[in-house]
Amino acid sequence: MTNIIKELEKQRKQAREGGGKKRIDAQHARGKLTARERIDILLDEGTFEEYDMYVEHRTNDFGMAKQKFSGDGVVTGSGKINEKLVFVFSQDFTVFGGSLSEAHAEKICKIMDMAIKVGAPVIGINDSGGARIQEGVASLAGYAEVFQRNVLASGVIPQISVIMGPCAGGAVYSPAMTDFIFMVKDTSFMFVTGPDVVKTVTQENVSQEELGGAKTHTSKSSVADGAFNNDIETLQEVKNLIDLLPSSNREKSMKINLEFQNLEPDLSLDTLVPDNPNKPYDMKELITKVVDNNYFFEIQPDFAKNMITGFGRIQGRTVGFVANQPLVLAGCLDIDSGKKGGRFVRFCDCFNIPIVTFVDVPGFLPGVSQEHNGIIKNGAKLLFAYAEATVPKVTIITRKAYGGAYVVMASKHLRGDINYAWPSAEIAVMGAKGAVEILFRNEIKDKKKIAKRTDEYTDQFVNPFIASKRGFIDDVIKPHSTRRRIAIALDNLENKELSSPSKKHDNIPL
Repeated sequence: MTNIIKELEKQRKQAREGGGKKRIDAQHARGKLTARERIDILLDEGTFEEYDMYVEHRTNDFGMAKQKFSGDGVVTGSGKINEKLVFVFSQDFTVFGGSLSEAHAEKICKIMDMAIKVGAPVIGINDSGGARIQEGVASLAGYAEVFQRNVLASGVIPQISVIMGPCAGGAVYSPAMTDFIFMVKDTSFMFVTGPDVVKTVTQENVSQEELGGAKTHTSKSSVADGAFNNDIETLQEVKNLIDLLPSSNREKSMKINLEFQNLEPDLSLDTLVPDNPNKPYDMKELITKVVDNNYFFEIQPDFAKNMITGFGRIQGRTVGFVANQPLVLAGCLDIDSGKKGGRFVRFCDCFNIPIVTFVDVPGFLPGVSQEHNGIIKNGAKLLFAYAEATVPKVTIITRKAYGGAYVVMASKHLRGDINYAWPSAEIAVMGAKGAVEILFRNEIKDKKKIAKRTDEYTDQFVNPFIASKRGFIDDVIKPHSTRRRIAIALDNLENKELSSPSKKHDNIPL
């Protein structure tokens, strides 16, 4: 037995070395950690249980029979993050450039199947040159098997992709189907076709960073949800996110025993909204003052900045926040914000996370470009997502809520549960000036009459009380009590049940 144990240790040591010291040093020289180092940082110490350490590829073509490494370029297993069970795979760039073979794919599929079975999140650390060319269609079949599991897992368990190197060709479609994608600045890239192919086909000269770097995908394409400075920081943010998410769709967002702020009034909120209705303010200030310990995990902070999405806790309960940002485009809804908000709302609904919406929206962004590029369908994505969501929905209108944008932003008419307004709220079809110019166009040359009509319209419609009288607003609340009123609403809605007509699935306007 002693000899067998020694042989086992030898095999394990060899597997842990991946592609060998020279390739590990090259990985470090690029500013990147190895596959195993990343897992060590991600998981609680001593909790990693590795599977399939000794798996090797099964191809003999192109001299591959003489090139075999234990693990075949990916480390897979389970572990814990802050005592929460997760499953993880980490591609090893030191072995065949992290390329995916049939055996490599089977390892990933195994842990994904287990994660679905037990109800635990999957975290995929991607650092790969793509499909292993020597295996041909077998490697492509491997990718397809992974894709199928991404789809089956969607809405059942949270899936997080961490791009920590190249991710190109067909490989990008697995992360694209996961819930969140995080990238590392300067060292991670995602593209369907690389710069060389682009140049050959379109004659465009573009660098890897410009084509598919972290900045591109977090600010332009919206493929990625966040980008961080290095491997360690990125993995720490993944841990922070996992801490906020349920393990599966079987869990409800419940209060947990954590230290959190009390529910005392925050008087600074009474002066957050400026007296001048055209003056902007930072909606993030409101969110951070409402959440426990002022900690807000923002999703896609660099894309569609006119809308804020992210997670925080209220009395220990995870909540998804959606808010208009008056500092950007006056908080108008546009194509990008429709896509961003709609996807986030749907994620929260999948995993029983209550949604709190802060509204200050003057309408949809006008313009030829917006219309030609589909603001109608993209705005409908957000509307559809709110309307189908059955989780607790609490809405607070802080200032403007005009026209169709009022309806879209989690209004009572889209099955909003609790809808509050601040005294500064303006709920109307449009602003007073625009409304008067339409209603009294014959008097438009008489400035005194128009000014009087504007004041009359403002007094009659641009306030929260007309909507309150009709029951569309449940209460007009004092800004300083916002955190307490949200906390009470979420407590009351904890056991909410809401059914929808039976269907195979909906047909959201994609």
